Amino acid sequence: MTDIRIERMMICEKIYNKLVRDKISEIIAANNQSCKTEILTEERFAEMLDKKLVEECGEYQADKSVEELADILEVYMR
Repeated sequence: MTDIRIERMMICEKIYNKLVRDKISEIIAANNQSCKTEILTEERFAEMLDKKLVEECGEYQADKSVEELADILEVYMR
């Protein structure tokens, strides 16, 4: 009987649709991975910034950490 092996390769793609900071795309590239980015219009940037602020406030409400407060301030200062 012949031993037949089937190899499956799954390509996982994660879609985040989030603002990125701290040169995240360069860090991803340095790890031999790739990502797609886009430059937003001012209007779209404001929308995404609002979503980010809501996200960070939720994280702060969940654990009340100083780090989350700092993240809220960082979003506010943009």
